[in-house]
Formats: sequence, structure tokens, C-alpha cells
Amino acid sequence: MADSRLFVGTRKGLFTLERTTQNWEVKCQQFKGAPVSYAADDYRNGAAWACLDHGHWGAKLHRSFDGGERWEEIPAPKYPEGAEITPGTPATLRYLWSMAVGGEDQPGTMYFGTEPGGLFRSDDYGDSFTLVEGLWNHPSRLTKWFGGGRDYAGIHSIVVDPRNSQRMLVAVSCAGVFQTTDGGETWQPKNQGMRAEFLPNPEDDVGQDPHLMVACPANPDALWQQNHCGIFRSTDGAETWTQVSQPGGPAYFGFPVAVDEQNPEVAWVVPAASDEVRTAIDGALLVCRTDDGGGHWTQLRNGLPQRDCYDVVFRHALDVSGNTLVFGTTTGNLFVSEDRGESWSCIGNYFPPIYSVRFGRFNGN
Repeated sequence: MADSRLFVGTRKGLFTLERTTQNWEVKCQQFKGAPVSYAADDYRNGAAWACLDHGHWGAKLHRSFDGGERWEEIPAPKYPEGAEITPGTPATLRYLWSMAVGGEDQPGTMYFGTEPGGLFRSDDYGDSFTLVEGLWNHPSRLTKWFGGGRDYAGIHSIVVDPRNSQRMLVAVSCAGVFQTTDGGETWQPKNQGMRAEFLPNPEDDVGQDPHLMVACPANPDALWQQNHCGIFRSTDGAETWTQVSQPGGPAYFGFPVAVDEQNPEVAWVVPAASDEVRTAIDGALLVCRTDDGGGHWTQLRNGLPQRDCYDVVFRHALDVSGNTLVFGTTTGNLFVSEDRGESWSCIGNYFPPIYSVRFGRFNGN
């Protein structure tokens, strides 16, 4: 089953968990002591990828062709000679933040989003990488892109349209959402309807701060976004965005968002107190779900700690597969729900701080 394995990237390595008849159990730990910013597998063939952040030693990339049993380090994406973040500041890889696979017609294609804002493409399963220069050379990058919590802008969300692999969307902190319809040759900002309250012009087409963007697999034109300034939804492929945050309620600020694989009206977020506080709201952890496209939000607390809890959930640390959801927290707690978030159980209290959680997507066929 595609949802019988979990890849959990943490501050101290990658944990692979497998579902048993009773619970989830840690199968193995890889890269002990090393921060794993993101890890996931390729639904097309089961290859697994791990992005490591070695700090002083830089970002490293590892891949596995046996589902995560054995790993090999491969050369990480490299910015070309002469590339500059800003005039006089050479562009070097600082962080591997996101990953996506190409379409069914691109069996060897992989994309990696990085800080300082470069999108890299490989057409040979990571043997070589090319900077997507159409995005890197976008005229807004030098003047309107900036770091949102990191030194420089970074690409944390990559959505490849399963109907047309030439169409792709990325989300950048801080810059916003950009779209290509020609395989990356040209890009256009797609931020109409968003508001960045911290900008002189909150409705500027570039400078928005999406925290995460996801698309419904069954309807790729239905996009959800947890933004720095609320929750936004698009029903027209990012041409326009509508804020669907909960007025006066907790569903507003946070980092992760997940959308139901079949129903684009259903989505989940894990709220945090505020930009200034960034902990669970009032010391109580909760998940919010909408079943009507953001019209109403239901607070889901059953099984989650409701006092003296100060966890927060990073943007890549929530995932959904069928009726099963899982999320991990900054204090190393890992929670799972088998009923669409109605009730939760803790499957681990003592992990290192969790950066990413992803279900294994390969079904073995």
C-alpha cells in the first residue's frame, strides 16, 4: 500500500516508519546526526531522495533506488559560474528546500527548489542538474524577492500539472507564486487576490509570502495555500486567489496545508498562535479542516494535547493519503489520524525536531 511507509526528516537524521497491524514502527534511521530538510520517494518507481543541511559543510543530496534501504550521495545542484543573488553576491547553494517529480511523459525528470531562489531540473534521476534560467532571470528576482525567515528567497513548493508536464507552479518565500506553461522557459507571477500586509502595497504582484502551496491531485486547478497572511484558495489554476481564513478563529496563521486527494473542497491546516509567537494556540494543539472550500472550518482536537503544549508544525511536516493524515512537530511529536482528522494518536514522542513528513507514494507496481 502506498500509505504504509513514512519518511520523517528531522534535525538528527531520517527515520523510515512502516505500518504494522497495530501501529507504526521505526524501521531504520539514516544520516544520524545530520539535519534532513526534506525526504520523499518517487511514486513512479520508488526511488527515494533525502536533502541534507550540513550547515558549515553545505547542502547535500542523497538518493536510493531500493526505497530507502541503501543510499548514495550524489553531487547536489550547483549554481553556474557568474550567477549572482544580488549584484556582487555570488549564488551558491545554501539549502535544498523542496522536491517534485516530472510528469508521466518525463520518467527521469526531477525538480529541486533551493535557497537562494533557484529551481533546478534533472532529466537523468539526479546524475546532472540544470538551473531553470527562465525563473532565475525573471526581472522581479533582483529587486522584489527577499528572504522570509531565511537569508534569501527560497522555493518551498513545486506543483507539476499531471495533465500537462509543461505547466508548473512554484511558490517562493518571499516572492509569491509563479507559473510556467512552456516547460520553464518563461514565468509569470500568479498572485492576484493575495495580500501581504507587511508590504507598502499589500496587493503587489511580487513579494507575497506563501508558506506552502498544494494542488488537489484529482483537480490540479484547485490549489490551496497557507500564507503568512492567511489561508488562500484558487479554483482556476492560480489565476486568482481568495482568502478563506476563519474570521475570528484559529484557522489563519501557520505553515502546512494538505488537500484531499479526490475532493478539492476538503483541506487541513495546523494553526499556530501568530507570527510573533509561533507556538500552539493557547498551549493547545489542534488541526482545522474545511469540507466546503474554506466556507467553514472545524476544529479537530481529539487525541491532541490540550494544555502546556508549545509545538508548531513546519510547512512540509503534514501529509495526507486517503483518510490517513500524519504530522510531526518541532518538539519531536508525531501524530496520525485514520479518520480524516476526527481523532489522533501519538506514534512517537521523542523524535528530534521534525522538518518534513511524507507518505511513501510508490505502490510497488
